[in-house]
Amino acid sequence: MSEKETAAEKILTEEMANPSPAKSMGDPGITPLSPSHTQQNDTDQVPSGPSFVVVVAIDFGTTSSGYAYAFTKEPECIHTMRRWEGGDPGVSNQKTPTTILLTPDRKFHSFGYAARDFYHDLDPSESKQWLYLEKFKMKLHTTANLSIETDLHAANGKRVKAIDIFAYALAFFKEQAIKELSDQTGGEFDNNDVRWVITVPAIWKMPAKQFMREAAYKSGLVSRENPEQLIIALEPEAASIYCRKLRLHQMVDLGTNTTQNGCSPTENVGGVITQVSPGHAAKEHVRRNRQSRTFMVENVIGELWAELEEGDRYVVVDCGGGTVDLTVHQIRLPEGHLKELYKASGGPYGSIGIDYEFEKLLCKIFGQDFIDQFKIKRPAAWVDLMIAFESRKRAAAPERTNPLNINLPFSFIDYYKKFRGHSVEHALRKSNVDFVKWSSQGMLRMNPDAMNSLFKPTIDHIIQHLTELFEKPEVSDIKFLFLVGGFAESLLLQQAVQDMLQGRSRIIIPHDVGLTILKGAVLFGLDPSIIKVRRSPLTYGVGVLNRFVEGKHPPEKLLVKDGTRWCTDVLDTFIAADQSVALGELVKRSYTPAKPSQQVIVIHVYCSEKEKVGFISEPGVRKCGTLRLDVSGTESTAPRREIQTLMQFGDTEIRAMAVDVSTGRTVKASIDFLSH
Repeated sequence: MSEKETAAEKILTEEMANPSPAKSMGDPGITPLSPSHTQQNDTDQVPSGPSFVVVVAIDFGTTSSGYAYAFTKEPECIHTMRRWEGGDPGVSNQKTPTTILLTPDRKFHSFGYAARDFYHDLDPSESKQWLYLEKFKMKLHTTANLSIETDLHAANGKRVKAIDIFAYALAFFKEQAIKELSDQTGGEFDNNDVRWVITVPAIWKMPAKQFMREAAYKSGLVSRENPEQLIIALEPEAASIYCRKLRLHQMVDLGTNTTQNGCSPTENVGGVITQVSPGHAAKEHVRRNRQSRTFMVENVIGELWAELEEGDRYVVVDCGGGTVDLTVHQIRLPEGHLKELYKASGGPYGSIGIDYEFEKLLCKIFGQDFIDQFKIKRPAAWVDLMIAFESRKRAAAPERTNPLNINLPFSFIDYYKKFRGHSVEHALRKSNVDFVKWSSQGMLRMNPDAMNSLFKPTIDHIIQHLTELFEKPEVSDIKFLFLVGGFAESLLLQQAVQDMLQGRSRIIIPHDVGLTILKGAVLFGLDPSIIKVRRSPLTYGVGVLNRFVEGKHPPEKLLVKDGTRWCTDVLDTFIAADQSVALGELVKRSYTPAKPSQQVIVIHVYCSEKEKVGFISEPGVRKCGTLRLDVSGTESTAPRREIQTLMQFGDTEIRAMAVDVSTGRTVKASIDFLSH
């Protein structure tokens, strides 16, 4: 990088750090050249990027995470990661828990089952020194002013930078995947031959998506010099791409089953009830016993998809651990490309909501003060208790009649006696909590109604959201509803969705529903052009000066420069929130310096969640990028110097650049959502 480029970068960094929104008062102003707007579908200008040997997708989940990969020469073979050491009784997991353990001096120690088991085996006096984190992904969704400085709390109460934790986790997956690829190919596998895909919820705001990319740079997954090596994929889109390939034997159609309470009486496959012939059941049994990690994805459109016609609509409901994401897609033939019809919606209604309800129930029985103390004083036992709850949680079903027993760790019973001076049994008798009893074997016995009530608040949120979505005009006449994500295995959730839809749409649940996003993300990495149209989540534009018009412009925006009357702080909108954007769409505008003698031209890029924005000083408008063109020492023969500004949309990330037309000098800016 030349000195001049470094200096320009430094200026750019300083500019980006300015608080936003900034007044354009005193900024070297630009004013639109008419015609102000040229918009083009310049898909051929999207760089195709280098060719990769393999695509590795990482599904970084709230509760569990994993990776899968496919070689570009064999795109129909998707391999999921090796089986993990460890695991939980009664819970089949093809992914590993999203838990991470740092040593007392804050160095990475382990991830997943290994982290949980090591932490569990530490002496309680020792474990207080170690930093153990779980379910930390939600912090990116819930933090209002997310930045590189955002902190997370470990189980012992100590704070640690979120960016470090996410970078450690991604570095762990990189190491695992590269090691597996090296073993498979019989030689040292080069990271430059990998295209990485990381999945994120579609409802995440731009700062959270950018945060994931920053963590990837920090982890060494990819370098800033080669950003194309990493694709940030949206979880429901990935699911949508995989669902296109589904064959009839790879899914359950809830609409066609003979159901009892929404569930057929025959067989339970991967937590999903399905009607099958004896021959198929035998094959299915063999397939599962082999625990094959390779999925064949046929290079054809699945039978279900073959029923879809041009313009048909379907909804993907991605129910994960932390969030529920709803996306409406429309099919475009002949290639079967996907168009996003209605912007992603949803919220923090994932399955961890049930864990919080269980914790609230424990607080009600044993007291908030005791539970808070128990988590700090016996952190490993708390982890044990939640593992015991997890396997019983998965056994909840609409027609269940027998109680569910949850083992209370001995140290819970023991510590409670010391803390309160009476027994756990006494606390249960006194608490008047319905349907929860004490079993003499040291267990909480939960009546099915008590367990179902823990699911109710979370499922109610999902159903309310679905109901509102189906009232939207864009969402009329939906052919299929795909239920995906780990939480989609819940029979209670399946039943609730069926009751709400009342046959208005067919409900399809893929087998191995928890791996749907991972497999789809691999397919997306192999062909990113499959998603053709998205909805822009934000309004984007640049701050400009317009000629002041009496009566039209507010008087407080009047700025007089060299005798010319300007209206300052005007937002020249490039694209509005919720507008359809084609993949790689370039929006091009031309500007001219408000003052011909300007040596430096500064263009500030702004964004807002509002659809209609007039001025950059309006609430909710923030600066998210700066383009700075040095035009000193270059003469332009044109009567008015033309500066072209281009923004490229449609990808999950946005790029901006400015060109001095007379000299061809170009500057680029990455849009920054993380600096305040």
